Amino acid sequence: MNIDPLSMTDTVILQEIGNRIEHLRLNKNLRQIDLCEATGLSIDTIRKGKLDTIVAVLRCLKALDQLNSFIPPQEIDPIALAEMQGKMRQPARRS
Repeated sequence: MNIDPLSMTDTVILQEIGNRIEHLRLNKNLRQIDLCEATGLSIDTIRKGKLDTIVAVLRCLKALDQLNSFIPPQEIDPIALAEMQGKMRQPARRS
């Protein structure tokens, strides 16, 4: 999905950016915890990224279409997704 600034609310744009970043992370076979360790950021900081200010400024400057160049739409690589699911922690079992 391309970001169409005339038909999307800020909330929808923020969700789309979040989805694109998530797909990038998954395609690079990184778990959230791996991203936290690599960036030195907490998982809460990553999940609560403050992009709303950027979106508001870009909307005012009529430059929201530039987000498509910044983070192009991503397809999730099914192989990378399967590998990630294999790395997810399994719940402990009682013996």
